[in-house]
Amino acid sequence: MATNSDEVEWRSVCPISSALDVLGDKWSLLIIRDLLIHGTRTYSQFLGSPEHIATNILASRLSLLVCLKLVERTHPDAIARNNAFRLTESGAALRPVLKGLGRWAQEHLKEFHTGIIGIS
Repeated sequence: MATNSDEVEWRSVCPISSALDVLGDKWSLLIIRDLLIHGTRTYSQFLGSPEHIATNILASRLSLLVCLKLVERTHPDAIARNNAFRLTESGAALRPVLKGLGRWAQEHLKEFHTGIIGIS
C-alpha cells in the first residue's frame, strides 16, 4: 500500500500504462464512481456499495487514491472512523472518462448483459 507517491510502482512511462497502474482495477474506478455520483462518502458507505468491496482492498485503494491526490479526506486530522472522502479537482476530472466508459458498456455490452442500466 503506497503512502506517498514515491512508493507507487509504475510499470512504464507510457501515459496509458501509468493511468492503468492507478485506475486499472475495478475497485479504484468504483470508488471514483461512487464519489462522482454521491459526493462525499464515508468508509462505511463505500462498504455498502452493491459490489461488496473487502475492507482491506478498500483501505488499500483509498490510501493509493489519497496518496496520488485523486481523493482527499474531508477532515485530514480526524480519526479514520470520523472521516469521509471526496474527490479532488484531479479526481473530478475523471468524470468524462467514466461517462465514456459507461456509454461504451451500454452500447457494446447490452447484448451480453441485459440488465445493464443507463448512466446520466
